[in-house]
Amino acid sequence: MFSAILSACGKEKTANSSGQKVLRIGYQKNCPLVILKERGTLEKALKKYGYKVKWIQFQAGPELLEALNAGSIDFGRTGDSPPIFAQASGSSLVYVAAGISKYKGSGILVKKNSGINKLSDLKGKKIGFAKGSSSHFLLIKALEKAGLSINDIKPAYLQPGDARAAFEKGAIDAWVVWDPYTADAQRLPNTKLLVNGAGLTSDRDFFVASSSFAHAHSDILKIVLNEVQQSSDWANHHHKETADMLSPLLGIDKQSLMIALNRRTYGVQKISNNIVKEQQDIANTFYKLKIIPKKVTIKNNIYNIYKGNGKDDRK
Repeated sequence: MFSAILSACGKEKTANSSGQKVLRIGYQKNCPLVILKERGTLEKALKKYGYKVKWIQFQAGPELLEALNAGSIDFGRTGDSPPIFAQASGSSLVYVAAGISKYKGSGILVKKNSGINKLSDLKGKKIGFAKGSSSHFLLIKALEKAGLSINDIKPAYLQPGDARAAFEKGAIDAWVVWDPYTADAQRLPNTKLLVNGAGLTSDRDFFVASSSFAHAHSDILKIVLNEVQQSSDWANHHHKETADMLSPLLGIDKQSLMIALNRRTYGVQKISNNIVKEQQDIANTFYKLKIIPKKVTIKNNIYNIYKGNGKDDRK
């Protein structure tokens, strides 16, 4: 059990002269850390170590990672693609844990009457997606499967809110996105999920920290990840309560959130060799297509705060 591994904390000293320490956590509204934040359990767990928690919200992963590199936050969570761009820009971030694959909630949405019934039908179509995101990679792999490339479609670089509006108005022919936006859009009239991420991408979260904080305070990170796992276990067994919690925060109705929750498992994993390979494949793909300016070696930024090689890779 992963949580059992997490329970053993290190022996490092985290005290400073002021006696009051602050753990600065970067989060996005739609991420596992929101559940942890709303439940308030981390504050209780860290109080006896003299820590208080400061939560800082970001609109997107790249902004969060810029703050991490600048020393404005200590720890955060992003999707799989932003850390690769950060590494390519010279960030010293370290990956400390991964989330469980959530490919079922990521996919390509089209209108039922669009005439797009298979991946090859995307040729020549205008497709909305967030540049440099997990959806960007999903689209690349989906096109490859159909014998196409990104040059065979008309890309529209749009964040989820703008893409949703464009999709509803018919300004784009297809929309590539992740849950709960996928689930919410699936409930629109005349909308269907062409494909999800099965066989194309793992689409997992990554928990990252500044290199300096990870090396100095691995004991605190173990406590944080243990609390993430505990809140994840709660969410996995309390879908209705989780939907009630997230709905007002995300502005998405509970029915859509229930669809998303029913096809996702929250949790924390050690970063195995398989997970490193998954992430390296994304980095290699982005470099090959000149989306990032230089090669990135994922393993150079892995910080294993646990004993052993971290071969747990449960789905």
